[in-house]
Amino acid sequence: MSNTLNITIIQSHLLWENPVENRNLFSEKIKSISQPTDLIVLPEMFTTGFTMNASPLAEEEQGETLQWMQQIARNKKTAITGSLIIKEDDNYYNRLLFVFPEGTYKKYDKRHTFTLAKEHETFSAGTKKLLINYKGWKLCPLICYDLRFPVWARNTEDYDVLLYVANWPNKRVSAWDSLLKARAIENMAYCIGVNRIGLDGNGFEYSGHSAINNVLGEQLTTQDYEKEFIETITLEKEHITTLRDHLQFLQDRDLFQIK
Repeated sequence: MSNTLNITIIQSHLLWENPVENRNLFSEKIKSISQPTDLIVLPEMFTTGFTMNASPLAEEEQGETLQWMQQIARNKKTAITGSLIIKEDDNYYNRLLFVFPEGTYKKYDKRHTFTLAKEHETFSAGTKKLLINYKGWKLCPLICYDLRFPVWARNTEDYDVLLYVANWPNKRVSAWDSLLKARAIENMAYCIGVNRIGLDGNGFEYSGHSAINNVLGEQLTTQDYEKEFIETITLEKEHITTLRDHLQFLQDRDLFQIK
């Protein structure tokens, strides 16, 4: 068990529908990380960009990208996470893979497919939340559009970290900023959001604004919001426990069931 957790977030442009070059891109960026880190977080669909062209780009779960993530995890002795297009039983999923340092992994399928982009017409929605126990910390990873649905993210399991990987467009980035802070405050947890920058193949612009917010919604990241950057932030368990014990807001949360 560790009282601290070092999180490295990578805000980057993505090469449109080019898994090989995107893996090469992130290999170089990850190689440059010199600080100790426990978890590297990549954006949503980090091998392709947010595309609905699933058929030629999808991988089997045990495909090249998972193998690449496992190699990174073992070499850097750190966990790594991000989402990509996975085909399973003739269905396509926007699937987050969380790979542990020894190469084992867990997965989460995006619950809320983005209807504005007709994601629901190509991708099957997930039905289960994922809670990850890692180094004495409990993490809840979600994907992009999930950020708009606070019931799905509600902290009924006393997780420590809520984590979003995203391709969130510039035209609605103010909502991204506000919702990341809100999710941190209402759930009394660290909230991490990792977004991309640049233009995609459909002409949509992304301005990043990747951030880590603490339990009070205060931003811990210090880099330029709208440029490529790599930053490592140390999360502290004492920050969570002290404020939860003092404020006790989670004790007053509503009980409910999701159907």
